[in-house]
Amino acid sequence: MDRGDGHPDRLLDRRSFDRRSFGRLALGGLAGAAAASVAGGVFAATEEDALHDYVTDSQDSMRLLRRISGLHTERWQDHFSSISQDAILVKVNDRVLHYWGADGFYRIYPTSVPLTEEMTRRGRTTITLKRPDPDWRPTESMLRRRPDLPTYVPPGPDNPLGIRALNLGWPAYRIHGTNDIRKIGRQSSSGCVGLFNEHIIEVYDRAQIGTPVLLV
Repeated sequence: MDRGDGHPDRLLDRRSFDRRSFGRLALGGLAGAAAASVAGGVFAATEEDALHDYVTDSQDSMRLLRRISGLHTERWQDHFSSISQDAILVKVNDRVLHYWGADGFYRIYPTSVPLTEEMTRRGRTTITLKRPDPDWRPTESMLRRRPDLPTYVPPGPDNPLGIRALNLGWPAYRIHGTNDIRKIGRQSSSGCVGLFNEHIIEVYDRAQIGTPVLLV
């Protein structure tokens, strides 16, 4: 199928698409590579998931398809004046992150997004800090909503930020990994944007202090 913009859409096979294959999915290559479109509607979680509450692929595969509204290529020129320091676009409603590199690199990554519109921040900011092994402390508002949360989680497999974190210019807002992969494609965060751990490594290694970020 062709959308009429020179980028053919490819439909992912529902029969062979499971949680592990989705965990490896990052679309793109050079700007102008083919995009993929995932069929199905959008699923929204109503509360944050427990850190250790996992489900099997047989239970989760169709839910995962429903949680992603679509992965389509974007032009950086429509959102940024320059990508000399690379650029990141997060489309909250589509639950994806677009990454452009000054060297021609382009990828689209599936993400988690905030639970509610009130928790969602939109606008322009930059990467202000790179944290290779992040620890985690809940904010006061998170503790009010979830008094059962731990007050501190060190780096490691229980850490909600996964294995890498990029702080944004807004306090307590980050792009980070996750150790609960069911959150990807869902409204499941308290404001941050989550990626699969293998994807945040790629984004983290390329991003710089000062890389522009736009959330829309």
